[in-house]
Amino acid sequence: MSVRDRLTDLAYGAGWSTVKTLPEPVAVRLGRSLADLAWKQRGKGVLRLESNYARVVPDATPERLAELSRAGMRSYLRYWMESFRLPAWSAERIGTGFECKDLHHLTDGLASGRGVVLALPHLANWDLAGAWVTTRLGVPFTTVAERLKPESLYDRFVAYREGLGMEVLPHSGGSAFGTLARRLRDGGLVCLVADRDLSASGVEVTFFGETARMPAGPALLAQQTGALLLPVTLWYDDSPVLRGRIHPPVEVPASGTRAERTSVMTQALADAFATGIADHPEDWHMLQRLWLADLDPARDPGNPGKAAS
Repeated sequence: MSVRDRLTDLAYGAGWSTVKTLPEPVAVRLGRSLADLAWKQRGKGVLRLESNYARVVPDATPERLAELSRAGMRSYLRYWMESFRLPAWSAERIGTGFECKDLHHLTDGLASGRGVVLALPHLANWDLAGAWVTTRLGVPFTTVAERLKPESLYDRFVAYREGLGMEVLPHSGGSAFGTLARRLRDGGLVCLVADRDLSASGVEVTFFGETARMPAGPALLAQQTGALLLPVTLWYDDSPVLRGRIHPPVEVPASGTRAERTSVMTQALADAFATGIADHPEDWHMLQRLWLADLDPARDPGNPGKAAS
């Protein structure tokens, strides 16, 4: 393990061991201070965030983009402070920490026994929403995690999410899709963060007027298993409570090849994601390149490090 990897692992370990012991107001202030410090440094992640926000809010002035990126970093650090503290939260605290609109789409789908795929973008705190599902609804689910470097950091994330009641599969290795399909055929729940393709073999979609690539997995799972495919968007407001909405189901087209059906369904997911992101752009934690135009190294102003998903 390199020195950098060791320091990264130690930093995250310190977060889970130390931040969770802080009083909540102290953790909130710490997160905001760290966010403002990172924003003032104008590093690659902040510049990428502003570049992404420029697509979401195309008429924004440079001053407005700077305001958005500052708010975005505060939202991002709020996510981390909450995530570090989640293992210490009581079931009551988790239960009151999230409110969801149109929950019936999920509960009715599970009651039908056909299995449900929840697909969401990197908005607000998907870990808290997941913990609410396992704790408040009492519904376990399966998800997929990117294999982070170093391996010990990936192990920390798996242990953290498993501690919240989630089954976590590695994104790489090729066996995740089959396991997810089995869970859905058994009437289970699968949750996937699905606004950024990690395989380079995703589906091209129009996203805020430009071409991006998103994972085909949610649409393929729904087609192959008959599961219900539900987009989810999340956001913060001025309260300590995370908000969310479950959108109407994305239906499988009645005709077309599998690739054509997958394209239509993935575009429908992208459109639902765009609705939530446009309403709350500061809560979209996309500090990486997303649009195909930015994947051209000649046009890329910087390649920020990966964030956990």
